[in-house]
Amino acid sequence: MKYSAILVVASVIFAISCNNKENQKKSMDITPPKVDKIAKNLEMHGDVRDDSYYWLNDRENAEVIDYLERENDYYAKMTAHTDDFKNSLFEEMKSRIKEDDSSVPYKLNGYFYITRYETGKDYPIYTRKKGTLDAKEEVLFDVNEMADGHSYYNLNGINVSPNNKLVSFGVDTVSRRKYTIHIKNLETGEILNENIPLTTGGATWANDNKTLFYTKKDEVTLRSNEIYRHTLGNTSDNDVKVFTEEDETFGTYVYKTKSKKFIIIGCYSTLSSEFRILNADTPNGDFNIFQKRERGLEYDISHFGNEWFIVTNKDNATNFKLMKTSEGKTSKENWVDEIPHRKETLLEDIEIFKDYLVVSERTNGLNQINIKRWDGKADYYLPFDNETYTTGTGANPDFDSKILRYGYTSLTTPSSTIDFNMETKEKTVLKETEVLGGTFDKNNYESKRVWATAADGTKIPVSIVYKKGIKMDGKNPLFQYAYGSYGATIDPYFSTTRLSLLDRGFIYAIAHIRGGQYLGRQWYEDGKLLKKKNTFTDFIDVSKFLIQENYTSKDHLYAAGGSAGGLLMGAVVNMAPELYNGVVAAVPFVDVVTTMLDDTIPLTTGEYDEWGNPNEKEYYEYMKSYSPYDNVQAHDYPNMLVTTGLHDSQVQYFEPAKWVARLREMKTDNHILYLDTNMEAGHGGASGRFEALKEVAKQYAFIFDLEGIKK
Repeated sequence: MKYSAILVVASVIFAISCNNKENQKKSMDITPPKVDKIAKNLEMHGDVRDDSYYWLNDRENAEVIDYLERENDYYAKMTAHTDDFKNSLFEEMKSRIKEDDSSVPYKLNGYFYITRYETGKDYPIYTRKKGTLDAKEEVLFDVNEMADGHSYYNLNGINVSPNNKLVSFGVDTVSRRKYTIHIKNLETGEILNENIPLTTGGATWANDNKTLFYTKKDEVTLRSNEIYRHTLGNTSDNDVKVFTEEDETFGTYVYKTKSKKFIIIGCYSTLSSEFRILNADTPNGDFNIFQKRERGLEYDISHFGNEWFIVTNKDNATNFKLMKTSEGKTSKENWVDEIPHRKETLLEDIEIFKDYLVVSERTNGLNQINIKRWDGKADYYLPFDNETYTTGTGANPDFDSKILRYGYTSLTTPSSTIDFNMETKEKTVLKETEVLGGTFDKNNYESKRVWATAADGTKIPVSIVYKKGIKMDGKNPLFQYAYGSYGATIDPYFSTTRLSLLDRGFIYAIAHIRGGQYLGRQWYEDGKLLKKKNTFTDFIDVSKFLIQENYTSKDHLYAAGGSAGGLLMGAVVNMAPELYNGVVAAVPFVDVVTTMLDDTIPLTTGEYDEWGNPNEKEYYEYMKSYSPYDNVQAHDYPNMLVTTGLHDSQVQYFEPAKWVARLREMKTDNHILYLDTNMEAGHGGASGRFEALKEVAKQYAFIFDLEGIKK
């Protein structure tokens, strides 16, 4: 049911008061779980930290599982009064999704590839048609059948051989991101008995149709550290290791260029990259280094004709530039500028066609697509007319095409897939995501970009959307979201699930804080390492701005973030808990110091250039000064919902578990604190498109309950 903003505002003050009393009474009747403290001191650089919940790190300990289950039971009992609402929210969100949906076909090597869904089914069906869309459909994978009997199932890395007769794919049934690669014969439908375990799931075919390159993971750290060559007919035990990434701060991967001429091994860290190349016609040959790694030198390569095109930060090009070199002269001294560095424009990516170069850029936070003819006869930008949109190139595997496929969405506009004729400039909207139910009208919503001022004077952009007609009187509930790490930018995008907030009078705000790249590479640099606290204070300053400008108030402001955005939530509630009525911290990275000191934990060593290496005293002390777990204080905290997954490979379950235990011990309020652990999933939550909606429904129901919204 929809709620107008007037009804929400009129009822919310009374409802919150009554609801808080109800929750306080429940808290007295249902006792929060208690967990033992076992003395544990962690010492580094002469500093001793008390970590009496360290024992929760042991997932094999039955008492650990018992604690997580008791927390789940507490959450279930405390929220039982919202169960019907959770279910109705789930059905409401599900009802907006077209169940019998399919992707826009794209053509590759003589086949049209399509992903489709069927009514009532959770998983995709991957298909193809030969030559024309009128041809008979060939089902590559019906993941619904494959997932039967599994509580979690994820298929990824689909890669068809050059002769179209074989396909490799990866499967994870645990949610630990440890994929087993399988190979299917597309002529017979047979799955070959050549399983390859402990991989990233993706693989790359050489041009001989019998050689496959793939990436192996370390069993303990899950770091992608080895590249192997598999030959059809062999078992994985006989596969040949062709590369090992010895540097624990780097990961590796393998792929084929769009030109199909080269197999590429890529090596990456936060600050450096390196590539090795091999002619795809000679898979048993040796890989040659393109340009050896140098700390601080980042580059990415694309092949076209007899040249390489390089997106790089060489020569202090903070926002990156495009360079090129001849096929046989790949070291950096041979690179020459194609598109020089621009101080105000971040060069994000390129797409190469026979006659055109397409450049994806970002200026003043806004995506732009620049189209250039190689012969210089055309150079123009696609037009976009607002400040809360996202655009980017899509599947463009065909070199010879004059058609660019790109996507577009905004806070008020469902995502569209568009074909653009770069020669005639004709645009064809192939598909706009349907919002079912008959009640959605994009004209009923308003979006804009505003700028908050941080304490140091920096202007922080904020993208906002809400239903038209609401009064900015400080009484509106507002959902503030951000991420703010790894240079990842949360662009404004449309969400059908978000309508459940907007239609109940909520304002939704994305804070484009430092640590992302919304305003260019320097925006990222100013929110990492010894400047990481800018990420947290930016979010807080955006909250203060939204309150000051009467979008909301402290009683109606809600904050949310996941993973590194969960770290953001943890820091914010330590620094400014009084600003928020409720906080959702999903799979939060909150035990920063301990995790970064433990190089056996998955992904730790590769994170040093993002957070710092706490084995060095300066970084240790800075990290400790903001690490949420280490800074839990004896003060009031907001109402909080914390989520995690037992099999999470990115942020281990014990970080949020320890954090919640310490919060229960230290906090001085009687506000809500829940820990909800998915005992069968990992970092991405449940598999299946509808199961994931149940997790969103939980989060929304938590917030609505605090607002006194009951349906």
